[in-house]
Amino acid sequence: MKNKFFPLVAALLTATLTTASAAVKPHCAFTDNAVLQRGVPLPVCGTADDGETVTVIFQNQKLSTVARNGQWKVTLQPLEAGGPFEMTIGSIVLRNILVGDVWVCSGQSNMGFTLSGAHDASEVIPKATHPKIRLYTVPLKTAFEPQTTCDGKWVECVPDTAKSFTAVGYFFGRDIHAATGVPIGLINTSWGGTPAQAWTSLQGLQTAPELDGFVNNYKTTVANLDKLQEKYDKETLPKWKKEHEAALTQWKQAVANAKKAGQPAPPQPKLPRQPRPPNNNPNTPTVLYNAMIHPLLPFPIKGAIWYQGESNAGNPKQYQILFPAMIRDWRRAWGCGDFPFLFVQLANFMKRETELTQSDGGWPGLREAQTMTLKLPHTGMAVTIDLGEADDIHPKNKADVGKRLALAALKIAYNQNIVASGPTYDSMKIEGDKIRVKFLNTGSGLVIGAAPAIRLGQPPNKPLDHLVGFTIAGADKKFVWANATIDGDSVLVWNNAVKNPIAVRYAWANNPECNLYNKEGLPASPFRTDDWTSGK
Repeated sequence: MKNKFFPLVAALLTATLTTASAAVKPHCAFTDNAVLQRGVPLPVCGTADDGETVTVIFQNQKLSTVARNGQWKVTLQPLEAGGPFEMTIGSIVLRNILVGDVWVCSGQSNMGFTLSGAHDASEVIPKATHPKIRLYTVPLKTAFEPQTTCDGKWVECVPDTAKSFTAVGYFFGRDIHAATGVPIGLINTSWGGTPAQAWTSLQGLQTAPELDGFVNNYKTTVANLDKLQEKYDKETLPKWKKEHEAALTQWKQAVANAKKAGQPAPPQPKLPRQPRPPNNNPNTPTVLYNAMIHPLLPFPIKGAIWYQGESNAGNPKQYQILFPAMIRDWRRAWGCGDFPFLFVQLANFMKRETELTQSDGGWPGLREAQTMTLKLPHTGMAVTIDLGEADDIHPKNKADVGKRLALAALKIAYNQNIVASGPTYDSMKIEGDKIRVKFLNTGSGLVIGAAPAIRLGQPPNKPLDHLVGFTIAGADKKFVWANATIDGDSVLVWNNAVKNPIAVRYAWANNPECNLYNKEGLPASPFRTDDWTSGK
């Protein structure tokens, strides 16, 4: 009787413990292999049945709380960098935990661009074993209301995991870890082709009247979602399928005709892209914040890196308001102060123009909006005006992008006394028929560098013995090419045909030829001294 009784008790006890442990679930950022943010109070939270006691044990700290309304949270005292450790949450044991710095990597496709597609990937990936770097990818999802969880998990950085991770994030994290020795956690939450308003909360969009259009767009979509979805299913999608199939049939016929005539087959044309359904459109305001940013809260972070802007280039003036609003929104939501927010200025792209642009918009205007965002505290910008490719919006040189972001981080987030930026416009002064442009961030001095290559893999442009990329305008507000020469921390700009100059622009084009650097090898940021609207 005794021998039969004890197995029964053991089975009942095991079932009870299993049920209890199943009810306790930690926040989605707490998994095996996680990196926890050092040096700050660390909230550990999750879900459980009401009234259940949850105990968290980590690094000589033991805290207990009782779940209320299905939620529980304890806050650990600040931790020092180190690991690996184990964390116990109820009966759950999380293993291989590090304490270090956590960086969010976000934006659109140039952030999502994976290491497998980067330049020299075949050489980089086999060396991508970094036990103290951990990777976390947030799944692509949209939501009309803020979500509290996602399906991501932390993994160690090894070749097999690194190859499918953001290339910019990988190179950034690798360089930061090499420079500091601190464990690094990288969270990739990015989606190609998406605008900044999708990454901003409704509350964030409501902070400026210039963004009311996004708020109205969101509210209208939510209010009419059923009707919009019905129209999509009955009209939009069938129309797309018909056009898609017709284009595909036409191409197949052209291939057959070419084969019959003994001629090369024509390349497959770019077929119409399937339109996004209203209930899962990542371009809708707030939906990516709700599904891909909010679930990370309140997991503490060191900072964020951001590569985006292409999808907002149609309205740079609006981006001047939207982008800072998004940054302030994230900082408010995380509640850990003005954490470092570092971003990539749009690279050179498209065919190099022979005609001077007099416009204030497009990609030059978007770069200006990004530069203006540096007015926010603890922000930094990686200039990539020399890293782009004329015929590819996704340049493959992501190593230098990550390197320049890492330089900004080392200066802003780690307080290192380094040159982290190329020359940036400071002021101008008219001196007769010339304009003196003064720069900040000149490092060891201004120099003429190699002009940007048109495309990676082709021979770079020949180094020039004179500055290029400067234009000048007089009272007629018509810019013309200008001569330019370095003079200390300034550049003198002139054109003999412009006797009374009043404004200067530099690298003001989609894909400019420009070659002003500092001696540290970092390029000057494009700029203009005027504030004219389309030449007026």
